[in-house]
Amino acid sequence: MGNDGYLPLFETKRAKGRTLYRVFAGSIFVGICLIWSYRVSHVPRHGEDGRLVWIGLLAAELWFGFIGSLLKLTVGTLYGNEFLLCLCMVVRYGNELPGVDIFVCTADPVIEPPMMVINTVLSVMAYDYPPEKLSVYLSDDAGSQLTFYALLEASQFAKYWIPFCKKFNVEPRSPAAYLDSISISDDSKQPKELATIKKLYEDMKNQVENVAKLGRLPEVHLRHKGFSEWDSYSSRHDHDTILQILIDGKDPNAKDSEGCVLPTLVYVAREKRPQYFHNFKAGAMNALVRVSSAISNGQIVLNVDCDMYSNNSLAVRDALCFFMDEKKGHEIAYVQFPQNFDNITKNELYSSSLRVISQVEFHGLDGYGGPLYVGTGCFHRRDTLCGRKFSREIHNEFKIDIPKDREREETIAVLEEKSKVLASCTYENNTAWGKEMGLKYGCPVEDVITGLSIQCRGWKSVYYNPERKAFLGVAPTTLAQILVQHKRWSEGDFQILLSKYSPAWFANGKISLGLQLGYCCYCLCATNCLAVLYYSIVPSLYLLRGIPLFPELSSPWFLPFAYVVISKYMYSLAEYLWSGGRVLGWWNDQRIWLYKRTSSYLLGFIDTIAKSLGLHSDSAFVITAKVSKQEVYRRYVKEIMEFGDSSAMFTALATIALINLVCLIGLMKKAILNEGIPIIYETMLLQFVLCAILVLINWPLYQGLFFRKDNGKMPKEIMEFGASSSSAMSSLWANTALLNFTLPAWSGAVEDGLNHGFNEP
Repeated sequence: MGNDGYLPLFETKRAKGRTLYRVFAGSIFVGICLIWSYRVSHVPRHGEDGRLVWIGLLAAELWFGFIGSLLKLTVGTLYGNEFLLCLCMVVRYGNELPGVDIFVCTADPVIEPPMMVINTVLSVMAYDYPPEKLSVYLSDDAGSQLTFYALLEASQFAKYWIPFCKKFNVEPRSPAAYLDSISISDDSKQPKELATIKKLYEDMKNQVENVAKLGRLPEVHLRHKGFSEWDSYSSRHDHDTILQILIDGKDPNAKDSEGCVLPTLVYVAREKRPQYFHNFKAGAMNALVRVSSAISNGQIVLNVDCDMYSNNSLAVRDALCFFMDEKKGHEIAYVQFPQNFDNITKNELYSSSLRVISQVEFHGLDGYGGPLYVGTGCFHRRDTLCGRKFSREIHNEFKIDIPKDREREETIAVLEEKSKVLASCTYENNTAWGKEMGLKYGCPVEDVITGLSIQCRGWKSVYYNPERKAFLGVAPTTLAQILVQHKRWSEGDFQILLSKYSPAWFANGKISLGLQLGYCCYCLCATNCLAVLYYSIVPSLYLLRGIPLFPELSSPWFLPFAYVVISKYMYSLAEYLWSGGRVLGWWNDQRIWLYKRTSSYLLGFIDTIAKSLGLHSDSAFVITAKVSKQEVYRRYVKEIMEFGDSSAMFTALATIALINLVCLIGLMKKAILNEGIPIIYETMLLQFVLCAILVLINWPLYQGLFFRKDNGKMPKEIMEFGASSSSAMSSLWANTALLNFTLPAWSGAVEDGLNHGFNEP
C-alpha cells in the first residue's frame, strides 16, 4: 500500500536478465554481420559456377538476419511484465462489480460437437462471480437444432451443476473435464452429491448423443417454443434470426436447485441469406455485441472459442483486477489470456502448445504496451469494441454504469423480437460496423487487426499468464490440421501487412515502436518461406555437385557461421526448456517450424500475392476440426505423425525431404567410391551438416512415405510424385548417372529391403 493509502489491484514487475540478454543478442548480431561480410567479399566472379546461387544465399542470410534481429528486439527481449494480483476487489466494490457478458462461438455441429460446446458454456456459467452479473451467449453460425437442443438440456443441468461447483469449489468447471479428472480417484472420498451429478451428466450426454446419431429430434423434444423458430429455416445459409433467452437472470423464478440466481443464457443464430456475405466469426461476434447490449449490456465482454473451456473459476476476477485498478485500469482495453490445450502429447508432436509464444514472446510484447488480441480467452471493455477512443479524461465508470433491471412489463418474447433485428443481415448496411465499430472485416485474422486498431486508438492491453491456466482447448491432432491452421494465420497476417491497417504505416506514431515492430514480425511470417525454401534445397543440390557454398573448416570465416548457428540453437533449446518443454519436444518444434515455412507459409504467401493481383478470390475461413477418428487419435497419443490425405502442402514437404535424402545418399556414395570423405569434411562440412540435419528432421516423413502400412501413411500419389521429381531434379543437377534410377527402382528397393519397417502396432 502506498503512502496515500491506495492499494493497487495489480503490481507490475520487470523480468530479470535483460542486460545479459542484450549482450548475448549483440554478439549474435556481430556474428551475423561477419557472415554478411563473408558473402559480399567472396562472391564468385562473372562466369564462375555458383555466382547466382551465392547471391541468393546472401539474400536469404540478409533476410534471416533482419527478421532474427527484429524478433530479438521486440518479442524476444525478456522485457516483459509479471503481475501480482490483489483479489480484494469483491470486498472493495461489493455489489458495484461490472456486468460480464460471455460470448461462445460455434459454426459446425459436426466439427464442433454439441457436447463439447455445452461443456464450455457450463464452465463459464459456473464462474466464481455474482450470477446476476453474468450473461452467457452462444452464437451458432450453423443454426443447428441439435446445438439448440443441447443448450436447452444444459440449461436444465446448470441448475444442479453450478451449486455443486460452488459448494465443493470444483476445478475445472467443465463437467466432462472435471468428471474425467476424478474418475481414477477413490469414490469413497468423494461427496455424495457427486453420484447425482454424474448420473445427471451421463443422462444429458446420452440424450444429446443419441439425437446426434439419429440425425433429427424426436417429436417429444420439439414441444419447446424455441423449436418453432426453425419453421422458416431453409438451410444453414438461409434462415431468419433465431434467438431464445433460455434463462433470464432477472427473472425471480430462474433459480438453481439451491434457490440461488442463475446467470442469463441466450442462444443466437444470426440471420443468414445467400445474397449477403456474413463475414464469418467477426460477423457473428459483432451480432453478439449488439444483441447483448439490448439484453444485459455488460461492461466487460469475454469471448472464447467453443472448445476453450474455463479451467479457472477465478479468471473473471483476475481480469477485473486490471480493469478496475483506480490508477491504471482506465488505460486498459483488453486482457488477453494465453491459448492452452488439454490434449497435448508428452513431446508435443505438432508443437501445438505455442509454448515459446505464450511463455516468452507475448510477455516481451507486454513490455511495449500489450499483446495481440488472439481471438479467444480475451476480456474486453465493451466500449472499446464499439470504437471508443482513449482519453486521459476517461475514468473507470464501473461503479456508476451498472446495468439496471429491465422494465418488468417488457416480456421475454418482446425482448427477443426486438433483439432479433440487431442480428439481421441488413442491420450493418451503411453503418460503421466492421470498420470503426466491432471486429474488423475483410481479413482471415480479424482478431489481430481488431486488437491493433484498438491499440492505435490509444488503449493499452495486458497479457496475463497465471500459474493455473485460465482456459484449455483442443489442439489439432493431425499434421494437415496444423498446417491448414497456420496457413490461415500466416496468410491473414500477411494480408494485414499489405492492407491499409498495416502496422508499418497505420500504427506509425500511434503505438510504441517496439509494439509496432512486434506486429511486423508476425505479419512477415509468410515471407519467411522464400529464404527457408532456398536454404532447404539449394545447398544440398550444390553439395551433390561438390561445389562449396560455405567457408572451409580451416578458414577463419568458419567461426562466425559456427558461432551464430550453435548459439542460436542452444539459446532456442534453453528457452524451450525454460518454458517447461522437453528436449524431444524442442526437436519436434524445430520440425514443425520447418514444415510451416515450406508449406503453410509458402501457400499463404502465394495466395496473398495472387489476391493482391486480383488473381484469387477472398480467403475462406477454415474451421479447425475439434474431433478425430479413434484410429487417428490413437496414433496421435502414440506420437505417430498423421498424413493420410493428399495435400499440396504434403507434396511440397515430401519433395523437399526426398531431394535432401537423394543428395545425401548420392554424396555418400560418391565419397565412398572415390575415397573423398576427408575432402568433404574439410571443404563442405557446413553444407553436409545442413543436409544431414534436414534428412534427420524429416525421419517421420520418410516413415510415412516408405515404412508405414497404416492409414496414416503418406498417400501413394504423393510418394510417386515426390520420388520422381526429386530424383529427376537431383540427377539433372548432379549431371551424373549415379541417380538415374526410376520410380519403380525406388519402390522395389523399399519393398524388398525395408519391408520390416515401422508398422503401427
